[in-house]
Amino acid sequence: MIGLANGGTDTINAIKTAGEFGIVAGGQKLVGLVLFISDIHALGLKAANGLMLTTAYCRDLNDKTRVFAERFARRSNGKVPSMSQVGTYSATLANLRAVEKVGSAKGAAAVVAAMRDACTFDDPLFGKTTVRVDGRVVHDMYLVEVKKSEQSKKPFDYYKVASTIPAGRAFRPLADGNCSLAQ
Repeated sequence: MIGLANGGTDTINAIKTAGEFGIVAGGQKLVGLVLFISDIHALGLKAANGLMLTTAYCRDLNDKTRVFAERFARRSNGKVPSMSQVGTYSATLANLRAVEKVGSAKGAAAVVAAMRDACTFDDPLFGKTTVRVDGRVVHDMYLVEVKKSEQSKKPFDYYKVASTIPAGRAFRPLADGNCSLAQ
């Protein structure tokens, strides 16, 4: 496995170059550490085939994620949201719900307290979601593999889920004893 610890255009160019040099055809697996569905779209399925990456959002995971992706695509020239866009939507929605619960946007401390009171909730896009004491929001992540062209049935149908990474493994606190930076 070759981990690509870069992002954006650098990652896209590295993947294209790996294809040109026959690295993937020779049996190596590429793993992108920072990739979005828009990057896969820019590459095309032929170039990205077999690429592995982690994501917080899979558009075809369930009915809720499909409906959201379709609604988003209708409003954005057919493009589906990246996990960052979905995360921003989710965070904004959680904030607005907390403001509604408090009854006012004034008093940030009360809004934050209301968000933390929710503690664990069913996020429509990320599923079971927890707000930790340190403020970190955690949910399952997904290890996905990019499909072959013939496996894709519609635009942006790029991922097949290889495994689910439980929230507790995907989002570890720095002080869990496994990080030298926390000592």
